Formats: sequence, C-alpha cells, structure tokens
Amino acid sequence: MNLSDLRVFVSAARRPSLGAAALELHLTPSAVSKALKRLEDSLGKPLFDRSAKQLVLNDSGQLLLARAQTLLALADQAKADLMGERAAVDSRIAGPAILLWRHGQMLSQALRAYPEASLRMQAMFEDEALAALLRGDINAAIVTGDVIEGRGEHWSDEWQVTPLGSVTLHLVAGQRHPLVQSLQVASIAPLLEADTGQVLAHDFACPSRSLFCGVQRGARSDGWRDDQLPRKIRYWTDDLQLLLSLVKSGEALAYLPDFALADPELRRIHVTDCAFECVEQVALVWNHTKASAWQRELAASLAGYNS
Repeated sequence: MNLSDLRVFVSAARRPSLGAAALELHLTPSAVSKALKRLEDSLGKPLFDRSAKQLVLNDSGQLLLARAQTLLALADQAKADLMGERAAVDSRIAGPAILLWRHGQMLSQALRAYPEASLRMQAMFEDEALAALLRGDINAAIVTGDVIEGRGEHWSDEWQVTPLGSVTLHLVAGQRHPLVQSLQVASIAPLLEADTGQVLAHDFACPSRSLFCGVQRGARSDGWRDDQLPRKIRYWTDDLQLLLSLVKSGEALAYLPDFALADPELRRIHVTDCAFECVEQVALVWNHTKASAWQRELAASLAGYNS
C-alpha cells in the first residue's frame, strides 16, 4: 500500500466514475483502474461494489476512506512543513462566490510568502463548502455566521473558526441610473440620500436564492425586507455578474454587500427612512488538527486584514 495508490483511491471514492477520477488526477482511466487493483491486492480484499454502474464503496472501502484521508493529510502536512516557503502548496478554498469575491485578493496576498503555491478558489454554497471540507476536498471554507451557529450535519469538532469581520448590505445603483443622476444634481454630498418613496419608484434586480446558502427565498434572498418596503423586482438572476451588469447599466437598483462599492461604476444610496439593516458575520473554517504551517499563517493573515 503506497500513498500514490491511496490518493487515487480517495479521488475514486469521491467521483461517480473512473473517468471522473482520472480527469481530476490527470491520469488515464486505465491507470486509475490499475492503481485501485494494486491497492486491493495489497489489502487482500475489494474496496468497491463492482456490480453497480457507478463506483460505490463497500464496507471495507468505507473503513479505509477515512483513514486514507488522514494518512494523506499527514503526509502533505509533513512535506509542506519540512519544505517551508519552498513547498508547492495547493491551497483550495471554497465558499459562496460573493465571499470569494470579497476575500480573493486577501487570499492571494496571504500566500505571497510561498512562491510555488497555487490558489484554487471554488465557488460553492455554504453547506456544500462545509461538506467538501469534511471530505478533505478543500483546505478551508469561507462562510457566514448563520451556518456556523447552526452546527449542521457537516460540522466537525476538529474545525477552527477564524472571524473575518462582517458584511453590511446597502442599496446600490449604477452611475447612469436615473435616481443617481437626479440625486447628484440635488446634492453635492458624497453620500447620496433618498427616501423610500423615491427608491421604490424604480425597478430592482434580485437573486431568487440566497447568494450565501443557496436556499430559494424569492424576494427575501438578498436581505431586503420586502414585508416592510415592497419593491418592484423586474429582474431575477442568480448569476452575480449578470446582476452587477444590470445595476451598472442603470437598469435596476440592487441590495448588495458593502465591498461591491469598491467598483467606481457603483454608488451607494442611503435610504433615510429605512428601519432595517442587513449584516452578515463572515469566518474562515479550517481543520486545525491537519493544518500545515502555511494554513495557520493563512488564517492569521486573513484575521489580521480584518482586525
């Protein structure tokens, strides 16, 4: 039994077919099949149910999977720690696309000390990201406080939570939006202000599902309180880039996180008589028992950016 065959086994256990595992490992299906057969021969028993159309672990395979993941994590941890900044770190961070947008630059800066490192940012909704972390597919997940407080089925006692600050949502419009044009004429203040009557006279763009957890919530998906201030939502899209393009073009208003305002094409509009504010706490979740030095440094760096 060797680490290379164990790595093939873990990939095959996560994927629906030999072809999918081969694609992930940059191997041929034949090479994957031979590695699995070699591992099974060394253990003296099969690890998969060959009668199924897909790769399905049997009881022996299930028993080996958790231990194989631990062995591989320890091997990767030892290699990375011994090589230090020369380590070819493969940093895999997952989370909602909107949070990766917020922290992408911080992540790249935190890994600058490792010139051989690669950074993979994988867009996943929160529960999916935590499930991937539990399987060992990723090194860390960026999620909101709600999913951490929930401690759902994917939670592990081995995980550590590093706070990354909060996200506040604001009403945002493009520079060409008619409301922005009228407010700029009426005021020279940098912060544009409008009352609810002015705001609700215009169309909105909104996702149909939460940009954080992916749950279908309709008009409540972006955090705006339509029960208090009902809007006319003309455009529905779960594609963040498409939503932003609608706002930048002046077609619609949207309720977006504060970091979106770093874009010079967007303006915040403060609603003077709005009685609510949507704030989300954000954190990095990672396995401290299997973390290499670079992961600990990454968590510390991200925490430092937001302190």
